[in-house]
Amino acid sequence: MKVIRATKAGFCFGVKRALEMADRTAAVSETVTLGPLIHNQQVVDRMAKKGIQVVHAVEEARTGQTLIVRSHGVPPAVYQAAEAKEINIVDATCPFVQKAQRLAAESAKTCQVVVVGDKHHPEVQGILGWAGKGAVSVETLEESEQLPRYDCIAVLAQTTQPAGNFQGIVEELRQHTERLTIHNTICNATEERQEVARELAVQVDVMVVVGGRNSANTRKLADICSEHAKTYLIETEEELQSVWFQGAKTAGLTAGASTPDWIIEEVFRKMSEMNENESQLEMDNIEHKEGNMEAWDEGLQKIHRGAVVTGTVVKITDNEVFVDIGWKSEGIISLRELSVARVERPEEVVALGDRVTVLVLRVENEEGYPVLSRRRAGEVEAAKRLEKAFESQEEIQAKVAEVVKGGLLVDVGMRGFVPASQIQFGYVEDLNQFLGQTLRMRVIDFDPDKKKVVLSQKVILAEEQSTKKARLLETLQEGEVVKGIVRRLTNFGAFVDIGGMDGLLHVSDIAYSRVKHPSEFVNVGDEVEVQVLKVDREHEKVSLGLKQLKQSPWATVAEKYPVGSLVSGKVVRLAPFGAFVQLEDGVDALVHISQLSDRRVVKVEDAVKVGDMISAKVSEVKPEEKRISLSIREAIAEASAEVDAELLVNQPEIAPVTIGDTVSADKTEE
Repeated sequence: MKVIRATKAGFCFGVKRALEMADRTAAVSETVTLGPLIHNQQVVDRMAKKGIQVVHAVEEARTGQTLIVRSHGVPPAVYQAAEAKEINIVDATCPFVQKAQRLAAESAKTCQVVVVGDKHHPEVQGILGWAGKGAVSVETLEESEQLPRYDCIAVLAQTTQPAGNFQGIVEELRQHTERLTIHNTICNATEERQEVARELAVQVDVMVVVGGRNSANTRKLADICSEHAKTYLIETEEELQSVWFQGAKTAGLTAGASTPDWIIEEVFRKMSEMNENESQLEMDNIEHKEGNMEAWDEGLQKIHRGAVVTGTVVKITDNEVFVDIGWKSEGIISLRELSVARVERPEEVVALGDRVTVLVLRVENEEGYPVLSRRRAGEVEAAKRLEKAFESQEEIQAKVAEVVKGGLLVDVGMRGFVPASQIQFGYVEDLNQFLGQTLRMRVIDFDPDKKKVVLSQKVILAEEQSTKKARLLETLQEGEVVKGIVRRLTNFGAFVDIGGMDGLLHVSDIAYSRVKHPSEFVNVGDEVEVQVLKVDREHEKVSLGLKQLKQSPWATVAEKYPVGSLVSGKVVRLAPFGAFVQLEDGVDALVHISQLSDRRVVKVEDAVKVGDMISAKVSEVKPEEKRISLSIREAIAEASAEVDAELLVNQPEIAPVTIGDTVSADKTEE
């Protein structure tokens, strides 16, 4: 087997710069780092021996210490907190990350900032901090599809993002805005490393990726390589297993940006040694078979690497299971080789006396024990079953064993992956809710060589939904009253699941009164009773009504508000031709501009304003047209007439004056 090392692997510029700054700082002051300086435990352990400790918050650092900001960068609040505590800062933020932070801060002044990356990663959290509270992050195309529309969007990338994922999300964001500003902040070194790894993976039979499992860029490298070859992610050379390279002619080696050269070299050396040992083992086996086959066979079950045998569990420890397979010594199954699902204790899977089927990984280890795998023996049988299920598209069921980034792992005899987008309809906020549940699924992608099994529950749900929808459209009748669940709210209405499809409950059909937003009357998850207003079978649309199940307030307005009666109400809207007055919920009356006052009114707002309580006289009622006309002018005139009449009735009586009385008065004055 030939071992090929990638030309671009190991420390990137930003990581190397951060380590050098840490070394220089530690030589002259008491130094701590805010979080692990890089995602590599071996390097962190070495730094600890130099006195460089890790703190997880500024509050954990002491006054006088020097705090190193790692290459991922931090939000502005961290610098402010350090200054307040009088802690010295050495900023080792990668220049590429600093550029992204600066662009985020500038873009946030005029646009909605969207960062493409893992929202839990410290680099993304730092960029979001510079962009302000309104900024959001998305990592998948499905997440970007859930974003609302914005007037302007500025999109940036986590520096380790795969270019293809970034471009896909950028194209989706074009549908969410009229103005899209694109800042491609992916590190060139990251793109080069990923491209070199991809090219190498195409050429070899097996790929080994070295780096911290909690390192985003290392995991992305492994994902890229796994698309083209069997790929194993390890942190140190101790994790290498010779069984990985069985039958392989070439093996590739690459490493993440947080992996030092000395670890890469150790892995390369051991892979090369395993190659030599493998050749020698094959020669020894040939000589052994030729020279002493009969003695070897006597009384022993024949085993060889890759053989599938059965045995009995005879001993269980905290992390190993011993199995009697009829060999000169018991075989050992490690904890991780017991089951596809993550196992904390062996007793969760097997018990003493159980008969188990296992695959031989090594005939003998350093202590003479065969090394076995129950998990891989199950995978051999499962692969046949899954290939058949993939071809027939039959439904299978499996329990969710683990929640991982981007989806769920299920136990189908081997590790099956259910992407988050294939679990159910719509975006799933919390994947943990499915842990331990049994899902109904179909195999949508299967590659036995790469042990790749991708499953979907959504395709089954979609088929069932389609059947229900067709049946519902066939039987549903206009005027029918049905029950449903409110699934989604928009500005123009609510979408209600009526048992097979969603119908639209438009805002105009929610209530007889004016509805600004459906949330004033219904919420997501509410069970409602609605009337079917229209069934459009050609376009598969259903219109629903809520107010139609209640009596219209206009049915009784003629009795409540007869012509000539005086009424009171609140001004709710103004128009150039008059003011609308709410008499009750769902009943608005119009006061024409000519009837707003007993004097001439040029503009409606000169006479009344929204919120005013007014009294007016009913001048016209037409329930069939949903129209009531009011007159403030007539109400004023009527009130004035009443006052005049009252004054006339109450004025004092005066004796009549005759001509004779007037003449007498004149004579008296003379």
